[in-house]
Amino acid sequence: MEPRNQTSASDFILLGLAEYPDKETLLFTLFFFMYVITTVGNLLIILAISSDSQLHTPMYFFLANLSLVDFCLATDTVPKMLVSIQTGSKSISYPACLTQMYFFHFFGIMDSVLIAVMAYDRFVAICHPLHYTTIMSPRVCGLLAGIPWVFSCFISLTHILLMARLAFCGSNEIPHYFCDLTPLLRLSCTDTTVNKIFVLVVAGMVIATPFLCILASYVHIIVAVMKIPSGNSRKKAFSTCTSHLSVVALFYGTTIGVYLCPSSVRTAVKEKASAVMYTAVTPMLNPFIYSLRNRDLKRALRKIVNRKVSSLS
Repeated sequence: MEPRNQTSASDFILLGLAEYPDKETLLFTLFFFMYVITTVGNLLIILAISSDSQLHTPMYFFLANLSLVDFCLATDTVPKMLVSIQTGSKSISYPACLTQMYFFHFFGIMDSVLIAVMAYDRFVAICHPLHYTTIMSPRVCGLLAGIPWVFSCFISLTHILLMARLAFCGSNEIPHYFCDLTPLLRLSCTDTTVNKIFVLVVAGMVIATPFLCILASYVHIIVAVMKIPSGNSRKKAFSTCTSHLSVVALFYGTTIGVYLCPSSVRTAVKEKASAVMYTAVTPMLNPFIYSLRNRDLKRALRKIVNRKVSSLS
C-alpha cells in the first residue's frame, strides 16, 4: 500500500493477523466457532436469568449485564475480521473505523466496571450478609448497573472527538484486526500528546481503579471468610468467588498489559494477542466459567433446554 500525502483519512486497511497469511482458513474457522459459542453462551445466560424468578438477585442481575456486554464487545470486533478474511477486503472507512472504536471502548469500559461492581456485590454478601438486601436494594443495583453505561458513553465519545481532530497523512495500514486507539495514534502525523495523556488517565480510571477496588474487596472477603469457624462454610463462601476471580484474571491480565505497560515493551503482535484474549476468548469463556460451577444457573439452563425439547417433540 503506497503512503498517502493527504491530511485527512478516507479509509484504513486492517492488516488483521497478517503474521499468518497461510492460515487464514484455519483462523476463520477458529474465530467463527468462537463467536458462535460466545453468542449462544451469553444469550443463554441472559435468557436463563430473565426467565427464572429464583435468579432475580443482584449477583445474577450483574451477570446478565456482563453477558450482554461480552456479547456486544465480541460482536463489535470479530464479525468484521471474519468478513475481511472471507472476502479479502481489509479496508474500513474512516467513519466506520471511529464507530467501531467507539463501541469497542464503550463495551470494554463497561466490562471493567461491571467486574468491579460484581466484586463489590460479593464483598457485601460475604462481609455484611445481614445487611445485604438493604445495601443491595433494587435502586442501588440499578444505579450500579446504569451509571457505568452513562460513564462509558461519555469516555468513549471523548476518545472519538479527540481522535477526529487528528490528521493522517502517512500509511493507512493498521497492524490490527480492528480499529483501536494505540495503532491509530501511531499513524497520525499531528501531535497526539493530548490523546496519549487522556488514554493514560482513562486507563487509570477504568482499569487500574476497578482492579484495585477488586483487590481491596477480596482482601476483606478473605479476612471475613477466615473468621468463619466451619470449614464447609468457608469452602462454600470461597466457591461463590472462584468464578469471578477467574474472569478478573483473564480480563485484567490482558488489558493492563495493553493500556498500562510502557510502549517500549509493547509490540503489535503482543497487542493483537492480548486483544484476542479480551475481545474473543474471555467473552467466550465467561458463560462456562459462571455456569459450570453454579447449580442454580445450570438448573435454569436445563429448564430452557427441556422446554425447547418438549416444544419440538
